[in-house]
Amino acid sequence: MDLNQSLAGQTAVFIGGSSGLGKATAKAFARRGGAGVIVGRDEAKLAAAAAEISAGGGAARGHVLDVLQHDRVDAFFAGFADGAIDHLVISASQAAHGPFADLPEEAARAMFDSKFWAPYHAARAALPKLADGASLTLFSGVLSRRPGMNCSALGAVNAAVEGLTRGLALELGPRVRVNCCSPGMVDTEAYGGMPEDRRREMYRATGASLPAGRVGRPEEIGEAVLSLMINGYTTGVVLDVDGGHMVRQYADN
Repeated sequence: MDLNQSLAGQTAVFIGGSSGLGKATAKAFARRGGAGVIVGRDEAKLAAAAAEISAGGGAARGHVLDVLQHDRVDAFFAGFADGAIDHLVISASQAAHGPFADLPEEAARAMFDSKFWAPYHAARAALPKLADGASLTLFSGVLSRRPGMNCSALGAVNAAVEGLTRGLALELGPRVRVNCCSPGMVDTEAYGGMPEDRRREMYRATGASLPAGRVGRPEEIGEAVLSLMINGYTTGVVLDVDGGHMVRQYADN
């Protein structure tokens, strides 16, 4: 597999492609000549992401869409011809943290709607539009198999996404390959609401606990997802791109 191969003539849809890991993956795809459609809720963020992709030597067009509005998701995919989409990447989601006893059930349900049911519905809506040999890539996270305090609901939804990945890989193959990226902590806009000093200290402390010695960069996740997209012999995989989170030592012996 050559990650530098030309992807000219291929079309990918990136739900959540206006920021973070979705944007990084869209950039990697576009740099190799692919035609990307980046989907998000914020028109200004979509325009900025498309400009970044263009500045990096690629091209992409934005489409405003709230993936929680299933009727609009259906209408969006209805606009593609059957078999027109070579890759579908779904990274859009929201997270909810808090102690099990205190986290409102509504917050947990909203997270499942965003991170599980919205991708589930989008994948079904897109299915007739996916080309033979297409790829579908979902996103989970490290808490699926190595839980952390106050993250029970988030770990559960990540595990659900991984279970869906394996089931769909079996059911949809060989026409569609289905994989999942499980990223660790990455320096993205997701933490932009935190004060700068707190965010940097979080990155430092988390990085120090990892075998890699640092948190991730968005482009590293983008390249890893691209490999899942274009490797024709990869399906049913949950790819950990986490700096060694799964083997890190939580406390000194």
